[in-house]
Amino acid sequence: MNPRVLFVANALVSLIAVGGALLVYDRLVIRPARTIGVVDLAEVYRTKEDEFTRRLTAAHTEEERQATLQMARAFAQRLPVALESLPAECGCLVVLKASVAGPTPYTVDLTARLRQKVETP
Repeated sequence: MNPRVLFVANALVSLIAVGGALLVYDRLVIRPARTIGVVDLAEVYRTKEDEFTRRLTAAHTEEERQATLQMARAFAQRLPVALESLPAECGCLVVLKASVAGPTPYTVDLTARLRQKVETP
């Protein structure tokens, strides 16, 4: 074979291998590391606080009041657990929405997921 053809074939195979490796590295390592999950914790807390306030003011018996207070305690226990589990679920850094200046293509809003986790016992 001609040495030039051999050189070009070797260069093309090397270029394809390096390009493929860089593509895989970008998809599996770089892009997931840039993803940032945001949570509007104040909104979730405010919504639950409004719900508990409505239930307490509408409660007519001591049992209804105690049930509402128990719901508030359960929420207070589930919230930190739900917050701690979010980074493992999305494979990303999770920060408060208020601490992010603006959305980016790599920002994922996890508020709905947090709300779902604290609703489900």
